[in-house]
Amino acid sequence: MKKDIPIEHIRHSLAHLLAAAVLELWPDAKRTIGPAIADGFYYDFEFSSPIGDNDLPKIEKQMRKILPTWKEFSQREVSAEEARKIFSGNQYKLELIDDIEKLGEKITIYISGTYEDLCRGGHVENAHAIKADAFTLSRTAGAYWRGNEKNTMLTRIYGLAFASKEELQKHLTMLEEARKRDHKKLGKELDLFTFSDLVGPGLPLWTPKGTLLRHTLDEFVWSLRKSRGYQRVEIPHITKKDLYEKSGHWSKFKDELFRITTREDHLFAMKPMNCPHHIQIYDRKTQSYRELPQRYANTTMCYRDEQSGELSGLSRVRAFTQDDAHVFCRYNQVKEEVFKVWDIITEFYSACGFTLSPRLSLHDPKHPEKYMGGSLVWDRAENDLRAIVKERGEVTIEAPGEAAFYGPKIDFMSHDSIGRQWQLATIQLDMSQPESFDLTCINEKGEKERIVMIHAAIMGSIERFLSVYIEHCAGAFPLWLAPVQVKVLPIGDAQLNYAKGIHATLSQQGIRTELDDANETLGKKIRTAKLEKVPYFLVLGNQELASRTITLESRDRGNQGTLSLDALTDRLGEEIQLKK
Repeated sequence: MKKDIPIEHIRHSLAHLLAAAVLELWPDAKRTIGPAIADGFYYDFEFSSPIGDNDLPKIEKQMRKILPTWKEFSQREVSAEEARKIFSGNQYKLELIDDIEKLGEKITIYISGTYEDLCRGGHVENAHAIKADAFTLSRTAGAYWRGNEKNTMLTRIYGLAFASKEELQKHLTMLEEARKRDHKKLGKELDLFTFSDLVGPGLPLWTPKGTLLRHTLDEFVWSLRKSRGYQRVEIPHITKKDLYEKSGHWSKFKDELFRITTREDHLFAMKPMNCPHHIQIYDRKTQSYRELPQRYANTTMCYRDEQSGELSGLSRVRAFTQDDAHVFCRYNQVKEEVFKVWDIITEFYSACGFTLSPRLSLHDPKHPEKYMGGSLVWDRAENDLRAIVKERGEVTIEAPGEAAFYGPKIDFMSHDSIGRQWQLATIQLDMSQPESFDLTCINEKGEKERIVMIHAAIMGSIERFLSVYIEHCAGAFPLWLAPVQVKVLPIGDAQLNYAKGIHATLSQQGIRTELDDANETLGKKIRTAKLEKVPYFLVLGNQELASRTITLESRDRGNQGTLSLDALTDRLGEEIQLKK
């Protein structure tokens, strides 16, 4: 039976093919690196004159011209001296050669056709396995050499690659649908958020409608937490660096922190996370075992100094809001508390139309230096989470290396409506920070007992969640969440007073209602309501005025017939309550 070729090998081989085509078209271009990525490949170049997306068809044509002339990828090992001769004049390759030599690793060159490149390997055995109709170049972008903004800005050429033409076409269709659903585009069209050059990139500003959306989501999460014994706390947005030094965050994240130096030359940081602050609230007094669990909830903004090139709409920002919670409990209370958080996550995401599957994110035992605490602590915490998932009756995959630096976690994964996978909520089991901060309770024997900490984010970052959710539902929010739930559309002035009365009644019932009293045709008013993706709109003409009724139109289900105002409020109220 023919062995399947790993798609990563196809993609890596195409990165070489891309570089070969570029060098034939621009012989003075300097190659840097070209890896396989999730949906294809890229290669970074330094060009003597700029190129852009309009050059991609020419490069792609050259790639297809070269491909039939290639056969196997052959490897040869070379000395550092020989490698430097091959890549003389290319400072990027020479830097890589220096690094490989320092690590004591062998230096290998891979050759296909007349093209050769510095590479560790991972290619197809024969280039004829690459299907010429199963790849395409997608875009160009700027990229700093080695991701450091102090280095040269290079040109990155991205390509998409799959095992077959059909898979490529399916992916292109998904990308086209994703462009239509782009949260940056819909956020502007639906007037949810904006960015200002004067405020700065990565710092979103929320309009009244967007703010209502955020608050509705947060209030829902809080109602689920409140019913399970959580209490609200509040914390400042800055802290002395001492707090993060003790928690371990300073050594790990110090380059990502916004820093403030006071007039007295004290160093503060804008908080990038909340857990060390909540720890201080727990540690304000001696806690009895009778007072545990302590469950603190806090929706608050955090700040990280992301690089400009990494910012993207709401999905990667410098100021983000966490619906954060931390549970301080005894070891024998962990399972019950994790199950409570899991119930909250399930109820919240069901209302948002997501189906979740858990993933166990574990530490990488090959790199213990990346984590707080010893191997025994990690083994215990990871085994506890495995047992909890099993008792919940769930099947999960394990992801070594995806744990937080202080503990393993259950990440909740989901696919959106166009098939993309996202990591959404998370439950993290932390036995390390309680050790660092010496967190205890007084047990039944009057002795100090080490406690455990559970980190529980439902949306995580509200900004990132909304970037996913807006695209998932294409901006067509369910009734319970929509900033405007109902639009009242009188045909003309004769129905205006009747429309005002209906608008007032619905508003008094807590239904978010707008009255469109513009001097426009009914057709235009309906088109506007549809463009705004309002769940329901009410058409009021002479017949409705005479019978004191309402014709109900649904965004998703069309004409819903004629009904009385009382029947309408009952129907909408029930739908909002049930979060349909």
